[in-house]
Amino acid sequence: MASLQKAFIQHLQGQRWHLANKRLILPVILFALLATPGTKELTVSVLSDAFWQVASYVAATLALYHVISAKLAKRGKLTSVLEANSRYQVLFASFMGALPGCGGAIVVITQYVSGRLSFGAVVAVLTATMGDAAFLLLAAKPTTGLAMIAVGFAVGLVSGWIVDALHGKDFMRPDVSRLQKLPAQTEATDKKPVLRLQGAFWKWALIPSTIIAVMGSLQIDIDQTFHIPAGTIGYIGAGAALIAMFLWATSRDVTDYQSAVAEDPKTTSSNLFQRVAQDTNFVTSWVIGAFLLFELTIFWTGLDPAAVFSNWAIMLPLMGVLIGLLPGCGPQILVTSLYISGAVPLSAQLGNAISNDGDALFPAIALAPKAAIMATVYSTVPALITAYSYFIFFE
Repeated sequence: MASLQKAFIQHLQGQRWHLANKRLILPVILFALLATPGTKELTVSVLSDAFWQVASYVAATLALYHVISAKLAKRGKLTSVLEANSRYQVLFASFMGALPGCGGAIVVITQYVSGRLSFGAVVAVLTATMGDAAFLLLAAKPTTGLAMIAVGFAVGLVSGWIVDALHGKDFMRPDVSRLQKLPAQTEATDKKPVLRLQGAFWKWALIPSTIIAVMGSLQIDIDQTFHIPAGTIGYIGAGAALIAMFLWATSRDVTDYQSAVAEDPKTTSSNLFQRVAQDTNFVTSWVIGAFLLFELTIFWTGLDPAAVFSNWAIMLPLMGVLIGLLPGCGPQILVTSLYISGAVPLSAQLGNAISNDGDALFPAIALAPKAAIMATVYSTVPALITAYSYFIFFE
């Protein structure tokens, strides 16, 4: 632990403030809100809820996911089976897209460019994936999250088969040599002391935070159970959320759109807890921003976003679909946070879940830009149909 503290001090000493450190804006705003008497209680509540109700469950889900995905990576004869039948390719792509996170979708994109999967598989995976927003939805509303994953899988499967029937498996496939033009992912990113600190934080926090989160979900008074002053667990959660956000804010510079809204890159040398920490802190930071925006809007204006949005109910599914067209998981986490807060209906969440491509759109644009645009257009059609069908019949 002492070596980690020393590494962190060296990291901070080596940090120089420049315009690229835009991630630090959110922690600075939070400290300002905490220092203001009128907003201190609200901010502590938001931070505590974000950690105990979201971050703890997301970290536990991610740990399980990374263990399972490591097993799935060793798939042996699966490649030869997929190459023999495009229908299996679409089925495989839909399954990979349905997995929470963006890793499965990125695998399918690279396999398409390499000539091993069909264009329908690309449409299927981009339609089925929810990216990191799936972790948030599973943590906050597990039943809805599982239903959303099932719907995405089914819609992606049908869409992929239809596209392959229309265009064939090699439609819009780029030159394989384009793969060599991708910038190599640097190992230096994984050597930053702050990334080791992120992993160490969640290594020690994962089990106790999950236990406390489950106790809270069961309506157990945690302060009373552990015989601590009332409100203590809320301040502990707020402090932990601030640590997670600060570690995320200092782990990478914001130099472009992708570095602002996408997961931080990982390398093969990253251990389980580092991978869990990077994604958990990313999701938590966006959730805190969304929750805070929602609560402060009510606090300062007296307007209830849910009531305001209800006046535009017919447009909300379309808005969810359009935001889903934006690359990266950040905007999609924002939509999911608004759904969890009750500001937007399930139809908007459903449209966003199907239309959004998460971080997978970045390698798709880099490797096969024309195919990426076409696949995004194809995934938008079922998103609109599904979202408005649910809006018309159930809302």
